[in-house]
Amino acid sequence: MTDRVVLHGRQTIRVGSKSFFAAARLFDPPTRESAYMLYAWCRYCDDRIDLQELGHGRSAASAASGRERLAELEHETRRATAGERIDDPVFRGLQRVVETHRIPHHLPLELLEGFRMDVEGHDYATLDDTLRYCYHVAGVVGVMMARVMGVSDEATLDRAADLGLAFQMTNIARDVIDDARAGRLYLPREWIDETGLAPEEILGESNRAALFAVTRRLLLEADRYYDSSRAGIARLRTRHAWAIAGARRVYRDIGRLVLERGERAWDRRAIVGLPRKLALLLAAGAEAVRLTRLSRRSTMAPREALWTRPRRESP
Repeated sequence: MTDRVVLHGRQTIRVGSKSFFAAARLFDPPTRESAYMLYAWCRYCDDRIDLQELGHGRSAASAASGRERLAELEHETRRATAGERIDDPVFRGLQRVVETHRIPHHLPLELLEGFRMDVEGHDYATLDDTLRYCYHVAGVVGVMMARVMGVSDEATLDRAADLGLAFQMTNIARDVIDDARAGRLYLPREWIDETGLAPEEILGESNRAALFAVTRRLLLEADRYYDSSRAGIARLRTRHAWAIAGARRVYRDIGRLVLERGERAWDRRAIVGLPRKLALLLAAGAEAVRLTRLSRRSTMAPREALWTRPRRESP
């Protein structure tokens, strides 16, 4: 029988992200359980920082209280990765994933560094600043998931980070209005300056054309990372490749919806409906078979002019 730690993770991802839940179900059972537990920890940390529940109901909070919550998360995460006795199902799940898949201990802490950027109100002046944030809140999750799937070579881990970066850039484009209302702006400030907008004017209805121009630019940048990630997917086992290719197609489709809607992109949340999602997952299966077969006869193309994740010593 599945234990409470795995069940907690499954329920968290089922409610918190229907897209990732659908893709995760394509994994073999052991990988799926690890994905559930890792997602539950990531979701919990995000929710604690923003005082929300499963991605909803974000509350305003002082920087001081945010730093206190971040310190608590860091303390519990270090205890979990150190192998100390943990009763909380969230941190117990992280502990299992780290121990089972030999995930370097600095990787979970790198995710928390992204939340530190939120707590401290980091300024994203350039695209590199935005990409560094994207790595810490999503790219590093891609690296950890690749480790769960048995990947250890740096080149493939770079492609896993690329996919996480693309996911987060899509998130930023979709949620830019909601984020601005919460006092956060992740679009490169120098891009906004080029349009003549001031950051405080982002929410103005009359400024949607300029905002969309910047958002479109970010989504085009995301496409470069989506494209790069295919080479990493090709290095996975076919079933794993299917799940990741499925998530890639579904999330990229969110960006497509934003682009199609143009200035009206934020009138309603961009989501991929169930029929479309199923079609994308089926197409991903064929893509996974093709990519994994080709990878046996080809070398990985180099990454060109893409932001690269930091290298750190393990654990």
